[in-house]
Amino acid sequence: MWIAPERHGLRHWLVPALAACVGLAVAITAALRGHTSAGLIALAVLIGYAAHLAYRRGEGGLAISESFGTGHRARGHLKAAAMTGDVLIAAIVCAVIIQVLRNAPIGPYAWLAGIAGVTYALSVTVAGGGM
Repeated sequence: MWIAPERHGLRHWLVPALAACVGLAVAITAALRGHTSAGLIALAVLIGYAAHLAYRRGEGGLAISESFGTGHRARGHLKAAAMTGDVLIAAIVCAVIIQVLRNAPIGPYAWLAGIAGVTYALSVTVAGGGM
């Protein structure tokens, strides 16, 4: 019996690619305004966010412990925690972009983005999924 390979096409890569392109555009804009370091930090944040989106493009929620309980209620709590984290990360990324384009300090937001990235990478590693 022949099983056709699953084809995802480019649509699964569209949003991560868009995030990376926005990062490049923000970095170029900041560099033209004379704020090269802020532009590079924004580029790094957006490349990290694009990598996060690319890694999770087809992922379902996986419980790594029974901290959320078991069964239907556990899946609900796990999805709620994941959605909360995703929304907060998106808000931090947006704050970095806005601050760079306003020529305002980005330090606190860049630190929050870094903490989020490191926490996510460690969580994936500990969960056994590897990166």
